[in-house]
Amino acid sequence: MPTAILTYAIALLTGVMIGGFVNICIDRFPKKVSFTKKPFCENCNAELPWHDAIPLVSFLLLKGRCRSCGAKVNIQYPLVELANGILYVLVFMANGCNFQSAVYCLMTSAFLVISIVDERTQEIPFPCNVFIGGLGVIACVYDFPGWKELLARLIGAVIIFIVLYLLANFGLMGGGDVKLMTISVLLLGWQNVTLAFFMACIIGSVIHVIRMKVSKAGRVLAMGPYLCLSLWICCFWGGDMINWYLSTLVG
Repeated sequence: MPTAILTYAIALLTGVMIGGFVNICIDRFPKKVSFTKKPFCENCNAELPWHDAIPLVSFLLLKGRCRSCGAKVNIQYPLVELANGILYVLVFMANGCNFQSAVYCLMTSAFLVISIVDERTQEIPFPCNVFIGGLGVIACVYDFPGWKELLARLIGAVIIFIVLYLLANFGLMGGGDVKLMTISVLLLGWQNVTLAFFMACIIGSVIHVIRMKVSKAGRVLAMGPYLCLSLWICCFWGGDMINWYLSTLVG
């Protein structure tokens, strides 16, 4: 088997398995449920044995139903698990097989949690921001950016925090959004985060206007999903987009 195919297969399997924990975070952060509690059925509250909690596999074997009460399992679970696996594959395809890609995969899972929770509750889980900050520290320890770039990122984080904090005071952003963008600078660099902010504003505005027209969505916009999407895109292709834009200015 070619090395690339094996790498992608492992990434997919790992992503699906971690996707099970992503689902737990999505469910338990808003409800403040302890992570020490074993997986349970939302309908009958019966604890799930380990063989009924295997990501994606258990859903398929049980035909999407609880073994105890027969209630349908929320389709969110297999979709999130599969999406997490596919996104892991895309990370390795975009960034290659290296330790950096492993860090970016974990970042991707955190973005997935943030996107779904914020869309549902208008609140970004603080532990996710802490986790992304921890990934940024790991990236710096392993010298992804280099020490000069690290200093630039720290300065950039302070500047971005001040600007976004002022926007939040005018009601244009939430506090969780400010924390997310600030802490992401340590991992992705201030250039990518700045580009991601403008991308998120454009994408979010267009999509939300469409949603208001089509599905009568309210005027309140959850920025988390659009910020995470833009940060993820800029993580891999932000440099190319910035270089292209600067080249058009010079040309």
